[in-house]
Amino acid sequence: MEVKRLDDELLGPWNAFVEACPEATFFHRSGWKRVLEQAFGLRTHFLCALSNGRIEGVLPLAEVRSVLFGSSLVSLPFCVYGGLAVSSESAGLALDQAAQELAQSLRVGHLEYRNLAPRHPHWPTRSGYVTFCKQIDADPDVNMEAIPRKQRRMVRQGMKAGLVSELDAGNDRFFSAYSWNVHRLGTPVFGRRYFDTVREVFGEDCQVLTVSHHGETVASVMSFFFRDQVLPYYGGGFASAREYAAYDFMYWEVMRRAAEQGCRRYDFGRSKLDSGSYSFKKNWGFEPQPLHYECKLIRARAVPQNNPQNPRYQRLIKLWQRLPLPVANILGPYLSRSLG
Repeated sequence: MEVKRLDDELLGPWNAFVEACPEATFFHRSGWKRVLEQAFGLRTHFLCALSNGRIEGVLPLAEVRSVLFGSSLVSLPFCVYGGLAVSSESAGLALDQAAQELAQSLRVGHLEYRNLAPRHPHWPTRSGYVTFCKQIDADPDVNMEAIPRKQRRMVRQGMKAGLVSELDAGNDRFFSAYSWNVHRLGTPVFGRRYFDTVREVFGEDCQVLTVSHHGETVASVMSFFFRDQVLPYYGGGFASAREYAAYDFMYWEVMRRAAEQGCRRYDFGRSKLDSGSYSFKKNWGFEPQPLHYECKLIRARAVPQNNPQNPRYQRLIKLWQRLPLPVANILGPYLSRSLG
C-alpha cells in the first residue's frame, strides 16, 4: 500500500473513488483542496492510498493555525464531515499512520477527523455535534405530509404570504442575507471570495436558492449536491424572514426542487445539541445522528472548544454584534479563516 499526495494525475481517479465509496461524502471531493487554498490560504495535505496503482482510500487534510485556538490538522476545516474514506482496511491503516506522522512533523496541537462513524473511540472528542438526514420521496405531497403538522403549517404560512423562490446565478443576494444573519448571531462572516470560489469549483453541484417577497430579498441558501443527496449548507435571512416564515418555506423549496431533480436524501447538516438550529430541524421530523469528531492530541493538552456556545466567548460575540455591518464584513474574513 502506497500513500501519495493528490496531484493533477490523480484528480480523476480521486473523484471517481469518492463518487463510488460508500464512506465518502461531498467534503471528500478534490475540489476542496482548491477552495481551502484559494479562499483561506490554508496549507492542504490531500492523501490517498494506492494498491497496484489503484486508489483504495482518501484522506483530505488541511492545517489551521489560530492565535486563539492553537494549531490543528483537520479533515476537513469548514466542512461538517471528513476523515478516512476507504475501501480496504489496509488503506485505512496506511492513511491513518501517515496522517499521525504528518501531524507530528508539523507540530500541531491536534489531529482531527470529522467522522460520521467512530474509528478511534479512545481518542478525545469534540462532543455535542449531530447531523440530520432523511429520505425524501419523488412525490412532493408525500414529502409535505411527512413534515410534522406544526412545521407544515409554517411552510404553508410562507406560501400564503406570497413568498417566491428562484435559483440565483450569482451570490449577491445570498451574501447579503447570509452576512446580515451571521452578524446578528455575533459570528465572523466568511469572505465573499470563499462563496464565489465554491461555486466556481463545484459548478452545478452548488446552487443558491433565494426567497423574496414582492421583489425584496427575504432569505437565501447555498446547497450542495452529491450523488442522490442535497445538502442545504449555508443559509441566512433578514429580520423579515421570521415574519413571513421564510426559513420554513425556503427549506421546503430546497426539498421540493431537489426531489424533482432526482435527489432521495435530504441532509439538513450539523447542529450543536440544544441549539436553535437543533430544535428547528427536530421540529421538521428529522432525527439527530451523533457525529464523531475524534482528536489525536499531539502538542495540545486538551481539545479546544472553539464554538459559539462556549461561555468564554460570549463577551466577544456581544462586541462583534455591536460592530457596523460593513466593518464586520471587512474584518470577518480575516478572523473566520482561523476558526476551521
